[in-house]
Amino acid sequence: MVKKREVLFQLVFHALVLTFFVYNWYAQEFRPDRIWFFIMYALASFFVSYYMMPKFFYTKKYYVFAGLLVVLIGILIGLEELVLEPALFPDSSRAKRFPGILPSLAGVLPVMAVLTGGKFAWDSFQKQLEIDDLQSVIQESELQFLRSQVNPHFLFNNLNNLYSYALEGSTKTPEIILELSGVLRYMLYECKEELVPLDKELEQLGNFIRLYKLQIEERGNVDFHTKAIGRGYKIAPLILIVFIENAFKHSQSGQSSDIEISINLEMEGNTLKFQCRNNFEKNEGLDTVAKGIGLANVRKRLALLYPKKHKLDINEETGSYEVNLSLELQKA
Repeated sequence: MVKKREVLFQLVFHALVLTFFVYNWYAQEFRPDRIWFFIMYALASFFVSYYMMPKFFYTKKYYVFAGLLVVLIGILIGLEELVLEPALFPDSSRAKRFPGILPSLAGVLPVMAVLTGGKFAWDSFQKQLEIDDLQSVIQESELQFLRSQVNPHFLFNNLNNLYSYALEGSTKTPEIILELSGVLRYMLYECKEELVPLDKELEQLGNFIRLYKLQIEERGNVDFHTKAIGRGYKIAPLILIVFIENAFKHSQSGQSSDIEISINLEMEGNTLKFQCRNNFEKNEGLDTVAKGIGLANVRKRLALLYPKKHKLDINEETGSYEVNLSLELQKA
């Protein structure tokens, strides 16, 4: 079905081609007789554009398309030589002799090529729009899938910790449940948008860190510092939490004391600088930070949300991990 925008495009395009065709630019004169030739070429081009191209060319039946095109051009040359020229130039020698195949093709092919090329260009443009829309839908679906993985991953880790504290009868269990419910509320209800306010994300980051500090108790130190955080910026939700979660998990996995975790955030212009450093003792039963499920997820999200606008470095040395991430943020 031909849409209104395409009809308008074709009308304007044909009017422009007609203007150039009927005006003799060398002799600087208007040639109304060429209108009839143009009408014939336009009708033939319409047949090629709206029947032959969709039925044969776009379905890759190239030989059938080429054969029909040759037949159609032959019919056009016949009509031009046997009908139009005798009717328009009855007393001219032009109507009484055939100029040859090449001169006839030179009259037919350029106009038809331009007119059918306009249709091909329109179809290509519309197809590209469809591809862009489809890629956008696929990317959004992929992002939703990746974000949906964060909640179960986070919940699974914390429920394991909570289970251990419940078995021990720890007095901190109710406080942990309260902090956990607050973080989950944010994850489930307040960060459904692609981007959230930076200050809101950092507030929840603080809540998240407090939740894990309750589990460390007196076994080490956790430092969390922010500096020169600009107002009005937005960030993809639950990006930074993954790195912090990994820092706590791997610090606690192999050691019972002397846990050291340092988390720093600062702004330089519109770029957020994030650094997370933690010590650890090697435990072969756990994934490393560089190979964890959560980090594979966040790498993919960064590639989708911040293409060429982020830099992630993860350095693993003997007894320590360091994550450095820079993000170019946008204003709300």
